[in-house]
Amino acid sequence: MRTVYLRRQCAVGLMSFLQALLDRFGWRNAPRRAALRVLLLDDDERRHEWFARRFAGDQLDIAVEPSAAIELLAANPYDAIFLDHDLLPEHYNSAVAPADDERTGYAVAAWLAARADAQMGATIIVHTRNADGALKMVQAMRAAGRRAEYVPWPRLPEQIRNYWQR
Repeated sequence: MRTVYLRRQCAVGLMSFLQALLDRFGWRNAPRRAALRVLLLDDDERRHEWFARRFAGDQLDIAVEPSAAIELLAANPYDAIFLDHDLLPEHYNSAVAPADDERTGYAVAAWLAARADAQMGATIIVHTRNADGALKMVQAMRAAGRRAEYVPWPRLPEQIRNYWQR
């Protein structure tokens, strides 16, 4: 009985010693977070690739049209939702807000705002370069009681590090 106790104590001591060494040299044995389910609404293939790299190991669903994004949102629960506003070339660099909201990310924001019970646990980030369109999307969702945030595309990589550590 005493030898079993001593063996157990040695094993605990060895594990503590090894963990202290790992800590000393900056090698953490931190548990990985659970896989996320992420929805991306964006028409830019370079952004698709960036999100695929950033969320490697997670499930990433990509939509390039609002109707496809809405279908995915209606069918699946998401942890994170990333919405772009300008989805067609004619929307890019437009000084005037497009009048065809149903063809922009605003259609998805409006759909989410109208459905209080859909995707309530999801983090929603509008990542467009179009500040006017983004603010319109965020305001619609916030008016409906949703948490939504605008993060301009150039700041997105640094900002999402605060949400999901690898």
